[in-house]
Amino acid sequence: MIVRRDVFQAIADPTRRQIISRIAAEAMNLNAVAETFDISRQAVSNHIKILTECGLVTIRKQGRERYCEAKLDQLTEVADWVAESKKLWASRFTALDNYLSQIQAKPTTDGTK
Repeated sequence: MIVRRDVFQAIADPTRRQIISRIAAEAMNLNAVAETFDISRQAVSNHIKILTECGLVTIRKQGRERYCEAKLDQLTEVADWVAESKKLWASRFTALDNYLSQIQAKPTTDGTK
């Protein structure tokens, strides 16, 4: 069974976001990545597996070592989604502000504002 994952699953977990940040600066071997966390090496390996399935990390073999390298092109999908959501909510809040201004400007039935 093939598990399909997307970039949103990758960034949903704070540990995976930290792993991405650490290896974005420089490629690190699996042990070096695991040493920076207070969780088991197996847990870090599972997170890296998910990041690999999402296309945000590649594993490169160099001798006996396996190095994790960040491939952050996939994050443009997240950036695009955030930009669209921001536009949508900005327009909704503008519409709400306009509506509130209109109802505050209307006189009440007792003649006051």
